[in-house]
Amino acid sequence: MVKRRVHAAAAAIISSDGKKALIARRPSNVDHGGLWEFPGGKLAPYETGLEGLKRELHEELGVEIRRAQPLIRIHHEYPDKHILLDVWQVHEFSGEPFGREGQAVRWVPLEELVSYPFPAANLPILQAVMLPTEYLITDEESDEGLFVACLERALVEDGVRLVQLRAKTLDETAYLARAERALALCRQYGSRLLLNGEPALLGTVDADGIHLTSERLMQLERRPIAEGKWLSASTHDQTQLTQAARIGCDFVTLSPLRTTPSHPEVAPMGWHDFQQLVERAAMPVFALGGMTRFDANHARAVGAQGIASIRDFWKAPDA
Repeated sequence: MVKRRVHAAAAAIISSDGKKALIARRPSNVDHGGLWEFPGGKLAPYETGLEGLKRELHEELGVEIRRAQPLIRIHHEYPDKHILLDVWQVHEFSGEPFGREGQAVRWVPLEELVSYPFPAANLPILQAVMLPTEYLITDEESDEGLFVACLERALVEDGVRLVQLRAKTLDETAYLARAERALALCRQYGSRLLLNGEPALLGTVDADGIHLTSERLMQLERRPIAEGKWLSASTHDQTQLTQAARIGCDFVTLSPLRTTPSHPEVAPMGWHDFQQLVERAAMPVFALGGMTRFDANHARAVGAQGIASIRDFWKAPDA
């Protein structure tokens, strides 16, 4: 059977305080009736994703998009169709949204979205709206005082809200001690902390999740941690992206986009190849490898969640 191909657009409309998302309930007489969704609809043959989304939001909610940015593109296979969902994050709009077609609409706190039933194609959007656009990977800092100072500077001055604790040079005891210090700082400033190491570390340090190396990722048969924790992984090619989706990673880094001082021998993939890989990824992807904040908009434009970096965020307080 040849599946129908459906191209649709959806909007992640976030409240001005960044704490809630607008969702709508699907009518009972359509596919997935009664489930909640991020509002949008099918594109006409002549429409781009943003053009179609502007039309749909006007028709469905009575609002006009003023400023929007690509968030994620989702390919999903249903038994009878292949859907491509072009998702935009709406930063500014005019009008007060309401169900112009009689549908229920609701502002929902981001952390409560997981309690609502969504069509399967919408699920990666939940992950994307809960993630920030910047992912700090800590440097291999030997001085503990300087480590704490650099991390606190990034949390306070740069407003970093997602941190991966990477410290390959430390033994287990030292790593766990650093993890507890990092977790206390992240909790103080409202940031999430992922540990780069064995999933069993979460039994000792109650961090927000685990980041898997690509080697550890490829050895796994199933998701190694509970659904209530975040699971990310390092990926470098389609095989690793496929494996990350298979075991249920919530998001990944994809690298190297550019040549980096730490891995000068590795050929960079560049923006074109990066975009091709992100297009088929089943989860949010952070661009890694020579990235700075100046690259953030470009990364979003080609489908990334945002950027991951060590050097652009890891600086001494007086730097």
